[in-house]
Amino acid sequence: MFAPAAPARPHKAAPPARVPTRLVAALCTACFFLGVCVVNRYWAVPELPDCRNKANSGSQGVVMNQVSQTREVIIALDRTISDIEMRLAAARTMQARSQGLSPSDSGGDQGSTRPRLFFVMGIVTTFANRKRRDSIRQTWLPQGEHLQKLEKEKGVVIRFIIGRSANASPDSEVERAIAAEDKEYNDILRLDHVEGNGSLPSKIQMFLSTALSTWDADFYVKVDDDVHVNIGITRSILARHRSKPRVYIGCMKSGPVVDKNESKYYEPDHWKFGTEGNNYFRHATRQLYAVTRDLATYISANRHILHKYSNEDVSFGSWLIGLDVEHVDERSLCCGTPPDCEWKAQASNPCAASFDWNCTGICNPVERMEEVHRRCWEGHVADLQAQF
Repeated sequence: MFAPAAPARPHKAAPPARVPTRLVAALCTACFFLGVCVVNRYWAVPELPDCRNKANSGSQGVVMNQVSQTREVIIALDRTISDIEMRLAAARTMQARSQGLSPSDSGGDQGSTRPRLFFVMGIVTTFANRKRRDSIRQTWLPQGEHLQKLEKEKGVVIRFIIGRSANASPDSEVERAIAAEDKEYNDILRLDHVEGNGSLPSKIQMFLSTALSTWDADFYVKVDDDVHVNIGITRSILARHRSKPRVYIGCMKSGPVVDKNESKYYEPDHWKFGTEGNNYFRHATRQLYAVTRDLATYISANRHILHKYSNEDVSFGSWLIGLDVEHVDERSLCCGTPPDCEWKAQASNPCAASFDWNCTGICNPVERMEEVHRRCWEGHVADLQAQF
């Protein structure tokens, strides 16, 4: 008998073939790039901005641009308002000239009318110059009924112009004195201007604004309180230019720009006039000058943006230098004191204003105003001319 056969061992299957790791990685990479190419071809994926970097780099520029635009709008609006004011004033002027009357500019007198005056003369003075005012009253400025007659018959208004003290209380000694003086003579025009702050250009601007709102005239004249004036001759000079809309009348000059700090005429803005040794533009001397109503209105309407130089006459000339203005160089507005005014009268060239150049006014005006008036006034001029 045969022995039983041993049971057969189960067959062990061979392990499946493995794909190399490197090949798998390569296939994945290839599939990724293939997918990217397909997607980019059919879908245009927009680039997302880097908001954080853009905000950091552009926020300051955006803010500055908005500020600049706002400033430009404000400037344009201010110019528009000024232009409207000028057009309104010009329209009123044309209407007044056609009717012989003019509408009131004052807020409390709307709808009423005023007769057109010839000129308004403002004599610039201060609290301390009471004696100068009295010397003018005693010589060339009519008083009382004569002053009223001059206004009604000749259309000429003359007032001393003075601002207010730093302490504007009616109980202050200075204010009481001015109020009493005005009550006695009725020849003072008070301005909304603080005296003593050294800003004479601002005072002149305020004079024009106040005078325009009080009287409607063809001319507005400024004169210092140490100058002798012949009203009749001044009136005849202005009459020659009455039909012109934009005239600036005075003794025109063009002196050197003073850049030395120790001088009383030092100009802090001297660098604006060019290199050292340059002269100012043409402008009238400060003793006496006149402008037409249109120019006075322009200065009043734009007074807040007109630059003020150290010297009043330079400031006034600069306000008009860029406008279509006729500059009239009238030498009879800057005569000397006797004997200069007498010699010119004998030559049939009488003086409208007299003063001493070395004093920029009459030297010792309180003591000498009477003498200058006696020898230079227009009545004496007529007597002199009758002799020749």
